[in-house]
Amino acid sequence: MAFRAPFRALSTVARSKLRVGLIPGDGIGAEVIPAARRAIEALGSDIPKTEFVDLEAGFELFARSGDALPEETVEALGECDCALFGAVSSPIKKITGYSSPIVALRKKLDLYANVRPVVSVAAKGAEDTKPVDLVVVRENTECLYVKQESQTTSERGKEARAIRLITEYASQRIGKMAFELALGRPRQVFTIIHKSNVLSVTDGLFRESVRSVPRLVENGRYDNVKIEEQIVDSAVYRLFREPQIYDVMVAPNLYGDIISDAAAALVGSLGLVPSINAGDNFVMGEPVHGSAPDIAGQGIANPLASIRSAALMLRHLGYTSGADRLERAVNEVLYEAQVLTPDMGGKSKTQDVLDEVIRRL
Repeated sequence: MAFRAPFRALSTVARSKLRVGLIPGDGIGAEVIPAARRAIEALGSDIPKTEFVDLEAGFELFARSGDALPEETVEALGECDCALFGAVSSPIKKITGYSSPIVALRKKLDLYANVRPVVSVAAKGAEDTKPVDLVVVRENTECLYVKQESQTTSERGKEARAIRLITEYASQRIGKMAFELALGRPRQVFTIIHKSNVLSVTDGLFRESVRSVPRLVENGRYDNVKIEEQIVDSAVYRLFREPQIYDVMVAPNLYGDIISDAAAALVGSLGLVPSINAGDNFVMGEPVHGSAPDIAGQGIANPLASIRSAALMLRHLGYTSGADRLERAVNEVLYEAQVLTPDMGGKSKTQDVLDEVIRRL
């Protein structure tokens, strides 16, 4: 079976020891993060001696203590080289005093890029008529996720407003990371996702700022990268119709969130899609799936997205060999299609899938 890494390493700092923060969070996070830890431990000498630090955050913690993100967790992460975050249960109604710990961590640690590779692996004997091999690069700190909302009352009843923030600074640096990722891929096709035909000021600034990146880099570094654009609603339509046209997609926060979840439907399950939250000084792996309270505690959560997230985290740190082994093992499990959790149409338990991945390592 052919194998290719989703993107190349962006960091190559040598370490004699690796310190990994583990934040299971809510729901199935408590099941998939331990699985990712076991997979990392199984790599042996492909990575430095690894120490794991158990940390707390999440809505369940808030319900117990009134604090969704303890300062102790943030301080401990400052002593770590990287981290893995499981999932968070964010209520759909406003709860006084609560805000999402993952959003807060992205801001506190300046993890400005959410990188989400989506790759299809056809089962043995099956034909992949619409192969998917793309990376969504989502700006992680701005857009509507700044959560500046207000509500007033007028003669028309209640009125709610939300402020959307787009800056040249954030758009250019997410653009630069996306261009760098495009350089490491064979096709080197770069698509800017926006809605500047309607939101001409905010999305217009995002589009213009990302397009300006090649001019800011010396020696024509990105000259071979083909730059395309797509209006976000059209992009979703084409994603389902012809996903093979996309390679690297860069988008503001909200669009990137929606597009990557939609792309997950093309490869069979959210339980397969990994991500990293990356900045210039820290990286945190995070499976794209949520806390899945309907299956939490049943031992049937899919651990593959968390294992893939661990691989992306290691690759970002420069541990290419270990990352390759993890990704290859996951792809082989999907190719053989014998040991799969219920979300993939199988009957296996979380532990069964983890054991199969480790066997293939």
